[in-house]
Parts: sequence; C-alpha cells; structure tokens
Amino acid sequence: MMKKETKATDTEEVKDQSAEASSEDIDNVEVIEPEIVDEDAQESADDATKELEKAHKEKEEYYNRMLRLQAEYDNFKKRTQKERVADRKYKAQDLATELLPVLDNFERALQVEPTKETESLIEGITMVYNQFKEAFVSQSIEEIETVGTTFDPNLHHAVMQVEEEGKDKDEVVEELQKGYILNERVIRPAMVKVNK
Repeated sequence: MMKKETKATDTEEVKDQSAEASSEDIDNVEVIEPEIVDEDAQESADDATKELEKAHKEKEEYYNRMLRLQAEYDNFKKRTQKERVADRKYKAQDLATELLPVLDNFERALQVEPTKETESLIEGITMVYNQFKEAFVSQSIEEIETVGTTFDPNLHHAVMQVEEEGKDKDEVVEELQKGYILNERVIRPAMVKVNK
C-alpha cells in the first residue's frame, strides 16, 4: 500500500511544480504597453491626409476642366463643319459679286438696236451673255423675280414709288436693275419701282 501513497505524493508535487511554473511564467511575461504616438508622426499623417484631399480636389478640377475642353472642342468641330458647308455652299458669292456689273453691261449692250454692221457683234455678245447666265445657274445663282410681285424689302430695293391704276399696293411695277440670289442668300437686291 505504500507504493500507492508514494505515487499519490509524486503526482501532487508535479501539480505544485506546474502551478509554480505557470505563476513564474506569468511574472516573466513582458507587458507591452501601448506606444505613445510620436507627435511628428501624427503631424506627418495629418499632412499626408491633407495632401491626399488636395490631390482629390485637383483631380476633380482637372476632370471638370477636361470635360469643358472636350465640350468646347466638340462645339468647335461642329462650328467649323458648318462653316465649311457654308463656304462650299456660298463659294461663288465673291466671284459672282465681281461679275454682276459685267453681266449688267452685257445686258445694256444687247438693248442696242442691231444694224447690218453690228448684227454679228451683237450675236457674239449674246453668246457670251448666255454663257455667263449658264455659269451663274450652274453655281445656283438665280435672278430675283420682280415685276408683278409684291415688294419684299429682303429681295427688292425700292428707288421710286409711282401711282398706277390697275396695280396693287406695294406691287413692283418696273425693274431698274436685276437682283440675284445664291442658295437663298441675296447677293444683290433688285432695284425696282413700286406702286403706292
């Protein structure tokens, strides 16, 4: 029976030693205290946060600026495209404006009574005049209708007013100089006499 008692005491001693060891371990454990944050590190972190916010604001500003520039570029593109279309549509205007007095002179020359001596000359002038008119038509330049139409200040330039019976008020009575339109744009208004 002694042997059993010895074993029991041995077991108790082991328990006591392990209890002592665990309390020693606890005493030997190094307690880590929270570090006190360095003020410089905190300021650096605040500065970094401010820089980040500033960078986000700059990014938004640049993004908005880029959107505005893109919209301006699109508007510029559309505007230049419209201008190009208008240039093509009205490219003949400057030349036509320069040639209108020449056409007027041809018309005056054709109003002369032909004689046997001038017959061939008038025939040549008529051919050149017709070529001019064909060139104008090919460039969409048309004569403005005048006599018998109602006076339109956008198309007609009234230089005289007359009173004629049987004519409506503001009716164009006589054309003094032809007017011309290029693609619905007036190159030169027609000079006319208008009924009162």
